[in-house]
Amino acid sequence: MIEIEVQNETHQDVCRIKAMAVPRIGEGIRLKEPNGAWASYDILDVWYQQAEYGEVWVPYIHVRMTPDELKAVELEMANNNPMVDKSQQIPIEDFLKKFEGEDEHETVKLNLDMSEDV
Repeated sequence: MIEIEVQNETHQDVCRIKAMAVPRIGEGIRLKEPNGAWASYDILDVWYQQAEYGEVWVPYIHVRMTPDELKAVELEMANNNPMVDKSQQIPIEDFLKKFEGEDEHETVKLNLDMSEDV
C-alpha cells in the first residue's frame, strides 16, 4: 500500500489515502466527503517529495471536484438550504411593484453641461 497526501482544492483541506497505485493527472477518483457521501474528483497534479526520514519519495496529488459533481452539490445545497423559505417566493415583477409602485416613472432630465457661463 502507498500512502498518498491529497490536497483538495474544492474543500481547501489536506488528507491522506492509502492506494495500490498512484493515480495519474487527468484520471478521476472517488473520495469521501465530510458529510459521508462519495464524490468524483479530477486529478489536477501529481508530484513526489522526499520524505524527512530517508531516501523515500512520498506521492502528493492535487484534486478538484468534477464540474458535474460540483453542480449537483450546489443544486442540492440550494434546494435544501434551511435559511431559504421558498413559501415566500413571488415573481420578480410583483416584487419590484412593491418598491416602484404601479405608476410609470417619469424620467428626470439632468443637465450635465459643465461649462461655465461668463
